[in-house]
Amino acid sequence: METLWFTAIAVLWVGYFVLEGFDFGVGILLPVLAPKRRSSRRESEARSDANEERSGRDHEHVDTERRVMINTIGPVWDGNEVWLLTAGGATFAAFPEWYATLFSGFYLPLLLILVALILRGVAFDYRGKRDSVRWRANWDKAIVFGSFLPALLWGVAFANIVRGVKLDARHEYVGSFWDLLNPYALVGGLTTLALFVTHGAIFLSLKTAGDIRDRARALAVRTGLAAAVLAVVFLVWTQFQGGTLVTVILAAVAALAFVAALGMEFTGREGWAFTLSAVAIGVAVISLFAVLYPDVMPSTIDPAYSLTIENAAATPKTLGIMTWVAVIFLPLVLLYQSWTYWVFRRRISTRDIPVQQKSA
Repeated sequence: METLWFTAIAVLWVGYFVLEGFDFGVGILLPVLAPKRRSSRRESEARSDANEERSGRDHEHVDTERRVMINTIGPVWDGNEVWLLTAGGATFAAFPEWYATLFSGFYLPLLLILVALILRGVAFDYRGKRDSVRWRANWDKAIVFGSFLPALLWGVAFANIVRGVKLDARHEYVGSFWDLLNPYALVGGLTTLALFVTHGAIFLSLKTAGDIRDRARALAVRTGLAAAVLAVVFLVWTQFQGGTLVTVILAAVAALAFVAALGMEFTGREGWAFTLSAVAIGVAVISLFAVLYPDVMPSTIDPAYSLTIENAAATPKTLGIMTWVAVIFLPLVLLYQSWTYWVFRRRISTRDIPVQQKSA
């Protein structure tokens, strides 16, 4: 039962990183794929009424493009976050000792992630509440920040879990926040950040039409090359944390899938590119859990202090009840979320965005 639920939690994190990953990427890319036009000082000083009108049209066009980008994830982003809630709830119920140690030791980074996710959700809802360029620009910054920070810190957190942290004999974290910012963890954070940006760009090229699609496809190839280098470095480094033949094969499959995704994106086959990008991220996450197993949180002080699937697990009765609940309700959740993606499957462009109503 312990191995079954360790695997189930790994699958939940795969779902979260694959689905929320492109959400983060889209949010980060708002000012990149729909940048504001900057006027020179001379243009600003000599601005006429015609220039003012043109500037207004430029702002409107930028806002429309950003609304297109946000609308690609609008119907699904909150559903994608359910995977995080489920993963956290499953960890709490199946491995309460792991949950307690993780959320106490990683309190500050997890709090920062939570604040960023809340801010991003509020920004999605409030961005269009006022017809003000500054208002929307500030909420766009909140979306970028609320996407950038979790994309970086999730990689840092998982790298530390795989590497191990300072746990004492009572399985309590005795390190500091700065201990979590070690070189391996920072490379892990940069890797997830680059992967999610590329994943988001591929998703935008799949879900949009027109100029945004062309820009997203070109950017995905460029960022993908940097992400591929970081991913290879991180996955190779991870194998030295306790890799086996199985984890080496998984890491190789993830790398090949990601390179194939970039090739498909370059040739304009966005559907295959997105599928292969999702496979690459999913297999990479599985390889991390495979390196970790049978530990759930290794101790760098003494291996005897490590949390394992045995000493961190709940009672067999609890695991048994959870298994029946999962068997009954998980298929329903998957069917509903699949239906949502099917309903909102078509591409959108600036022509599909209604004119913003002017406020009085």
